[in-house]
Amino acid sequence: MGKTIEGLAMQKGHSIVYKSTSTTEEGNFDKAELIIEFSSPEAAVKNISRALEANIPVVSGSTGWLEKYDEMVSLCKSRNGSFLYASNFSVGVNLFFSINEYVAKLMAPWKNYDVSVEEIHHLEKKDAPSGTAISLAEGILKHSDKKRWELDAYQKDVLNITAKREVDVKGTHIVHYTSAIDSISLKHEAVSREGFAKGAILAGEWLKDKKGVFTMKDVLGI
Repeated sequence: MGKTIEGLAMQKGHSIVYKSTSTTEEGNFDKAELIIEFSSPEAAVKNISRALEANIPVVSGSTGWLEKYDEMVSLCKSRNGSFLYASNFSVGVNLFFSINEYVAKLMAPWKNYDVSVEEIHHLEKKDAPSGTAISLAEGILKHSDKKRWELDAYQKDVLNITAKREVDVKGTHIVHYTSAIDSISLKHEAVSREGFAKGAILAGEWLKDKKGVFTMKDVLGI
């Protein structure tokens, strides 16, 4: 993701003044006007905190660290900073989130349908379920009798998420509604990482000169 974002950002006329991985640093962090952060669950909080404490706006797409999300929100507000997090920056996925909530509301009265979420990613993805699957589940729970989501849980009052890891899968998410007589499925399939990178750059451009905590709904006006 970092390399894809770097290439597309430079194509749009942006300069990359600092790059960091788990083992290397290159450039000058203090010269950055915006940080775009895609890392591991272990590194995300450290990276976001560093940006906010330096009063540099930060866009984060890391997943698997959301138990610390409220802490980052509090830090952003205490610093009068700028923070935008999304579990997925693809414009198509964010439209899919809205479609998912609309369908969940539409399906709510029809109790004969059971709903579940399936996600498929590449073998290197560390966290499961994906942040995108969690976002889909949370959208469904707003309009459902189910109490919570769980990974590989098959209880009537629990929304089941199935996570699969396969070779070279960019990201596939499917919401299933099944009954004894038929089934309905909503599917989003990423075919390139460029969609995620373009969305992150769009979010960064939008965040410029703004203060507060935002999501892709703010960026896209949905």
